[in-house]
Amino acid sequence: MSRAERLPQAQPGVLWRRRLPGFSSLRGWLLPLTLLAVLESVVRIGWIPAYLMPAPSELAITLWELADGPLWMHILASTLRVLAGFAIGASLALILGSLVGLSRRLEAYLDPTFQALRAVPGLAWVPLLLIWLGIDESSKVTLIAIGSFFPVYLNLVAGIRNVDRKLVEVGALCNLSRLATIRRIFVPAAQPYLFTGLRAGLSMAWLCVVAAELLAATEGIGYLLTDGREVSRPDLVLVAIASLAVMGKLSDSLLKALETRALIWRDNYGGDK
Repeated sequence: MSRAERLPQAQPGVLWRRRLPGFSSLRGWLLPLTLLAVLESVVRIGWIPAYLMPAPSELAITLWELADGPLWMHILASTLRVLAGFAIGASLALILGSLVGLSRRLEAYLDPTFQALRAVPGLAWVPLLLIWLGIDESSKVTLIAIGSFFPVYLNLVAGIRNVDRKLVEVGALCNLSRLATIRRIFVPAAQPYLFTGLRAGLSMAWLCVVAAELLAATEGIGYLLTDGREVSRPDLVLVAIASLAVMGKLSDSLLKALETRALIWRDNYGGDK
C-alpha cells in the first residue's frame, strides 16, 4: 500500500468548511436569524398581533430612529454605571477573596457572613440604598458593586482552595517563600477560576444596572425599558432588551479575549487536540 493510500481521506464537507474563512463563527448567527425570519413571517401573517409583538422589520425602524436620538446616551449611561460598579465590586472581591482563600482563620470569621449576604436578592437592597444614598448615581453604582462582588469572590476562593497540594509541596521543596509561593503557584493556578468569576460578575452587573434604572433613573437602558412600558410601546422595550443583549455580549467577549491572552499557557500545555 502506498503512502498516499495510507493517509486518511478528508471528507468533502470538512474541506468545504475549511475553505470558508470564519465558517465556525457564522454558526452562531444561524439560530437568531432563523428566529427573526420565523417571527417576521408569523407577525405578517397575523398569527401574533403587531401591537403585542412588532415584526423585526418594525424593530429595525425603531432602532434606526433611536440611533439618531437618545439611544447612545442611554447605552453610555448604563455602560459607565456598569464599569464603575463592576470595578469596585471586583476589586473588593479580589482583596477579600485572596485573604479568605489563603487563610482558614479569616475564612472562619468572614465567609459565613458573606454566604448569608449572598442569599439576599439584589432587589432587596434597592429600598435600603435609596434611603441611605438617595436616587443619584451612588445608589446605582453600589447596587452593581454588590451584585458583581459575590461571583468574583466565590470563584476566587474556590480557585485558591482547589490548587493542587502537590504544587505547594514542590514549592516548599524549592524553598520558596510564602510570597513567592503565592505569586508562582497560587496566582497561575487560580486564574481560570478568577476569570470565570469575573465574567459571571460582569453579567450580574448588567442585571443589577437594569434593576437600578427601572426604579430611579432619568437615562439608561433600564429607563428606556420603563419608558416603553409606560407608553405601551413594545418596540421600545424590545430594542432596549436587544441593546442589553448586545452590550452584555460585547463586554463578555472582551473579557473572554483577555482571558485567552492571560491563559495562553493553558492552551499550550494542553497541546494539539
